[in-house]
Amino acid sequence: MQYLPQLVAWAVALAWIARVLGAARGLPKVPNLLLPVHDKTPAGNPRLTVIVPARNEQADVGACLRSLLAQDYPNLQIIAVDDRSTDQTGAVMDALAADHPSQLRVLHITELPDAWLGKTHAMSVAAKMAITSDEPEFLLFTDADILFRPDAIRRALANAVATGADHLVVAPTTIIRRWDEAAILSFFQIFGLWAARPWKVADPKAKRDAIGIGAFNLLRTTAYLKIGGFEALRMEIVEDLALARRIKLAGLAQRFAFGLDLVSVHWAAGADGIVRVMTKNIFAAVGFHISILLLGCLWLAAFCVMPFFAVWVPVLAVPCSVTIAAVFVAYYLLSSRSGLSTWNALLSPFAGILFMYALLRSMGTTLRQGGVVWRGTFYPLAELRKHAAPLFPASR
Repeated sequence: MQYLPQLVAWAVALAWIARVLGAARGLPKVPNLLLPVHDKTPAGNPRLTVIVPARNEQADVGACLRSLLAQDYPNLQIIAVDDRSTDQTGAVMDALAADHPSQLRVLHITELPDAWLGKTHAMSVAAKMAITSDEPEFLLFTDADILFRPDAIRRALANAVATGADHLVVAPTTIIRRWDEAAILSFFQIFGLWAARPWKVADPKAKRDAIGIGAFNLLRTTAYLKIGGFEALRMEIVEDLALARRIKLAGLAQRFAFGLDLVSVHWAAGADGIVRVMTKNIFAAVGFHISILLLGCLWLAAFCVMPFFAVWVPVLAVPCSVTIAAVFVAYYLLSSRSGLSTWNALLSPFAGILFMYALLRSMGTTLRQGGVVWRGTFYPLAELRKHAAPLFPASR
């Protein structure tokens, strides 16, 4: 038993080395849409409809829609969905639509049907409208606080067409305004290397390596219909991840791409804002499984927090030093793709502790409430669990 801490420390170090070596080999294979080869017009100029659901987003939705209206790809339509807003969201949308009637339409939703989340319902209704009226080859689902560079959609769509993608996700660039935002969000990206390997997303055999990000989910309309649309995900709080898993399970072609500043978002204001956002959705991300969430906390402690403290214990100094070095390499590998500094690795134990707190807070809040309050509506936990998609899709 006296050697157990050393064995654990070395097991953690070797696991980090293996993951970092995989990332070093794999990340260069993930397309960077900023490269000149991607600066082209999509073959065939396929029709595309962008769907922007929003509830009480008056502060951000105008900038989002203006960035979409400024896209240099002409064959696109935009549907903005005012999902039961109680602020001026709908008025902002209507004013822009009046100035751009040929590109932007506004859909006002005033009631939410039973057994639906507001966001999935808004996107489902808008998708039906788009498919009926526009007959688009592609649908792009995004969020109301996202900003698009003028060439973002053209470059992404060109890549999707060229690679035969049924589903393309472009990694958003996080807009950083505080040091704690940088620390936590850069840590999330490192954690993401363990949750789903970006370089394996295109591998149809890697069923568990599926990535969906609400900022930029581009789908072929045929793929969207094949998986049952958002009707099949009507009670999924983390609908982007559930969508990705469903795409992968259906054997459809999923792709992932980087593109610094093509798609940008300010995720939340400071550490407290990030924790509040995670409180709503992080327990849902593990399918509301208490055991899996607790195992996740244990993993975070062993892989991301303890090595930075145990390195001062003489018998653990070497394996913990190896782990810390591997963590820095992982941050370095992602820094050029995320725009976040490698030196944020120094704050990774702080971010790891905060992540564990957010996990436990999300679980505790959800269990105490007996469900989740989202977009002004309470959803019972039993109902959410009933409709939750499988956490680990089975291979076919």
